[in-house]
Amino acid sequence: MADGWLSTHILDTARGVPAAGVKIMMYRISGSSHKKIAEVVTNADGRTDAPLLAGKEYQVGSYELVFCAGDYLRQTGQVTGETLFLDEIPIRFGISDAAAHYHVPLLLSGFGYSTYRGS
Repeated sequence: MADGWLSTHILDTARGVPAAGVKIMMYRISGSSHKKIAEVVTNADGRTDAPLLAGKEYQVGSYELVFCAGDYLRQTGQVTGETLFLDEIPIRFGISDAAAHYHVPLLLSGFGYSTYRGS
């Protein structure tokens, strides 16, 4: 059984605060198949209340997180209009060690973002 888990954290770098209320969808990728395995919303600290993936569901493989940033950016007044530069942000990554903690943070502003494997 895997001991690892997957977490995320969204920071609004333009405002200098955690990004609360952002919907995140998680998919397991296998070949051309995208299987949705979770949908969560960030809490006041910009994190999820529980790991995105843990226990027997935490497996070596390819995954994608889709951060629904557009709604958050509109609600905070950082962007306007029907067509946004950043709306849904997909981040595809692999888990190669089922015993390790993987952390995928998102640093977000209205016109840019970055991510990395955190701790």
